[in-house]
Amino acid sequence: MSTNRAFYLGYHVSASGGYMAMAGRAESLGANTFAFFTRNPRGGAALKADESDAAAFRAHWSGGEKGPLVAHAPYTLNPCSDKEGVREFARLAFTEDLARMELTPGCFYNFHPGSHVGQGTEAGIAAIAALLNEVLTPDMHTTVLLETMAGKGSEVGGRFEELREILDRVTLREKMGVCLDTCHVWDGGYDVEDMDSVLTEFDAVIGLSRLRAMHLNNSLNDRGSRKDRHAKLREGRIDPEALVRVVRHPALAGRPFILETPNDDAGYAAEIAWLRERWEAEA
Repeated sequence: MSTNRAFYLGYHVSASGGYMAMAGRAESLGANTFAFFTRNPRGGAALKADESDAAAFRAHWSGGEKGPLVAHAPYTLNPCSDKEGVREFARLAFTEDLARMELTPGCFYNFHPGSHVGQGTEAGIAAIAALLNEVLTPDMHTTVLLETMAGKGSEVGGRFEELREILDRVTLREKMGVCLDTCHVWDGGYDVEDMDSVLTEFDAVIGLSRLRAMHLNNSLNDRGSRKDRHAKLREGRIDPEALVRVVRHPALAGRPFILETPNDDAGYAAEIAWLRERWEAEA
């Protein structure tokens, strides 16, 4: 499906209407991959999946240069909460969502590692890994991605070392990867304007083979703010040309890039067209 120079670019699509509807919306804006929430991002019941719709999508998406989907867990999923009910929701959501992901094998399921809410980072890491060891199975066809975080409050995952500690405690490590969010790592103190240094550090701590997807966002805040406020690609604190260098970076070739910028459809279409034009000029 891809070559080393494949460029997969998409955005978060509303999951209403099913897989074929999501594909149609993404393609209409020039995207060749997309992300979607498996349920309401603030929690609640899983979205109903239609197996015939999923089969039609698989057939449609298999042709041409189409990238893997990057499904997103709800923001309320917190496996290291101090509340048993919240941890139980994380187990339920993970179990249901990974079952649904088998309808689109070979794709990614991305989640925010969680917040330890005062229990300490080590306790949070242990709880996150324990859940992953409970829900991952040898025969699943989905790669679960830990997302890099901005480090606000008691978030786990604001440093690469924390993600590495989680990965080291997971038994089925081959089912795991990382999604790097440019806004989050910038707000967490990493210099996205020098992506060579960021990827060198990532490789030393985690390993580039674990970096499976990218969230491409600008930030409303200065580097190191630890606030997590996304901005449009050409309007934030990160030099937009640095984001162009991110998508052109040879070490990231073939990864899906997902926009999570504060946009409407016209805005996403404009950002996708701008990035694709800049990428193709150097391809």
